[in-house]
Amino acid sequence: MRKFIQENVSFTITVVDGKKNGTGCIDCRNGHEIGDTYVCEYGCPADFCQKSMLKAFPLMESVRAGGDLRNLGGEAENRICFCCPHGVVTFLLEAKRK
Repeated sequence: MRKFIQENVSFTITVVDGKKNGTGCIDCRNGHEIGDTYVCEYGCPADFCQKSMLKAFPLMESVRAGGDLRNLGGEAENRICFCCPHGVVTFLLEAKRK
């Protein structure tokens, strides 16, 4: 693969919470655990839930377009929590401009 665009934002996605099953593990089909961290610029990070990426991608695009995540409910200009589509895992998305 040959990328031709130099990305100007890097993203870190961290699992911060989740609904636990009877064994104390997060009841996540993809196997996410609290503290798991994923780093990406544009594409879906390896082993990250593709369904959760459907929710992360619009947030990432808003940052790339110069947006402020506080306008979407974030705690800071570059930080926002979001839940997976199943309502099981909570992620923290952090953006860092290069």
